[in-house]
Amino acid sequence: MSAPGFDFDHVGNQVPVLENYNTFTTHPILQNTLQVYGGGWAASLATEVGQLMGSHEFQEAGTLANTYLPVLHTHDRFGNRLDTVTYHPAYHQMMTAAIRHQVHSIAWTTKEKGGYLAHSVLSYLKQQIDEGSSCPLTMTFAVVPSLQIAPDIAREWLPLVLSNRYDERHIPYMEKHGVTFGMAMTEPQGGSDVRANITMAQPVGDGIYHITGRKWFCSAPMSDAFLVLAQAPKGLSCFLVPRFTPDGIKNQLRFQRLKDKLGNRSNASGEVEFHGAWARIIGEEGRGIANIMEMVRHTRLDCAVGSAATLQRALAEAIHHCKHRQTFGKSLLSHPLMQNVLTDLALESAAATTFAMRLAKGFDDAKTDEAALHFTRIATAAGKFWNTKRAVLAMGEIVECLGGNGYVETSILPRLYRDVPVNAIWEGSGNIQALDVLRAMHKEPHSMEALMHYFQQGAPLHPLLTRHLEGLQQLLSRPADYERNARIIVEKMSLAIQAIELIQTASAMVAEMFVQARLRQDRQLTWGALEEMNGWEEVVATVYNGE
Repeated sequence: MSAPGFDFDHVGNQVPVLENYNTFTTHPILQNTLQVYGGGWAASLATEVGQLMGSHEFQEAGTLANTYLPVLHTHDRFGNRLDTVTYHPAYHQMMTAAIRHQVHSIAWTTKEKGGYLAHSVLSYLKQQIDEGSSCPLTMTFAVVPSLQIAPDIAREWLPLVLSNRYDERHIPYMEKHGVTFGMAMTEPQGGSDVRANITMAQPVGDGIYHITGRKWFCSAPMSDAFLVLAQAPKGLSCFLVPRFTPDGIKNQLRFQRLKDKLGNRSNASGEVEFHGAWARIIGEEGRGIANIMEMVRHTRLDCAVGSAATLQRALAEAIHHCKHRQTFGKSLLSHPLMQNVLTDLALESAAATTFAMRLAKGFDDAKTDEAALHFTRIATAAGKFWNTKRAVLAMGEIVECLGGNGYVETSILPRLYRDVPVNAIWEGSGNIQALDVLRAMHKEPHSMEALMHYFQQGAPLHPLLTRHLEGLQQLLSRPADYERNARIIVEKMSLAIQAIELIQTASAMVAEMFVQARLRQDRQLTWGALEEMNGWEEVVATVYNGE
């Protein structure tokens, strides 16, 4: 018998679900960077995508695709090889919408300036509902420059890559309305050390090879083709390996299992064997790393964008929660300590978003400006290092803002928490990125010259920035210590870029609070330890101003 007067069926003081809102128009810093960096023409498309991605329908699609995970089918019931992966319909729903809205293609097809910027904003909005399906979108976007190395391959494949029609059918690529791409580089014995690869490519004439070996990680195994590294007679080379050969026969790719991953679970990642698989070489033998790095460089841009997106999506949940949740007689957002935490996280989010979009602008500028090309070469590795690493740290604090409500699987936060490390690990983890910065400093001196020129122009913008850059210069004066200090160097570079860009593009309030919080020598190491809070409402509203 229930206790009299107690309502067991209704719970008070609960926060409404954050859905049916526009993820673009409620995000002023994203709107601002699109405008000031030269992509304002894409605002209407971003608004359309933002409304779609914030809807209940697509928020639910992200949940469903991560609840009902991909399934590998190695054989049919008669024992014939299949090597197919099936996904929940929600996965295909998200892929269809993203490709229809040009997430993968707009950087290459638009005649407007700012194509990379438009791509990055659209990718940012898409990433917020599902990390997993963003993976094949990124690789399909990023494969273009590698394919362009081989004009014959580009002529055949690019019309399908740049098609805005998603075609999930497992049929020969030449019969499809559009294709997606994956990649397979790492092997069990080598990991990031791809020069240790032992998968072999045997030439059979006319640029055709047969590949034999295996890969530890093959991203998006239901893609229509993959870029694969293998050892050719003259060294490690890059190959295009389609799921079907040009005569319509299933290629000899055999998937052994799907990875049981920490996050990114809606996206299948598989271990694959090549049993004399048909392949075409991209570029010259022995140039495999250089040729596939064209793809990797673009995926690293999306890693920086994706981490900023996931950080902002989680922070929007926290701000929304704190506006509606009552504690000790008032809203959580009314408590000064919570204001401090959210403001500090908002500074991080604003800086990460601005950094990511500045990298995209650099890719755009590099089409006509050699200095921008050199700057972007080194800044992308730094941005990938910093944005992905900071997002992982910030996510833990954001979960705390919701307490138990953010820790249960019915909240989106556990999924975002598991998803965010993939951007830090994929395409080279933190040490790889830091070493890549050092490599650019050593082997591509024009990159360092472009970066230092950028810093010289930015140094006078703020006294703390001037002092910060002096500290960077001291580190750079000791080449013998570069590797040991690599992370410190990249951290200082990244903070300087964030500060310069916020000073020049964001409000004076946001920029000043960021500089004080991140560039002072006595800065605090925990979130929510800002000493000056005047204007905190403005800072929080720059990353989410919805109700």
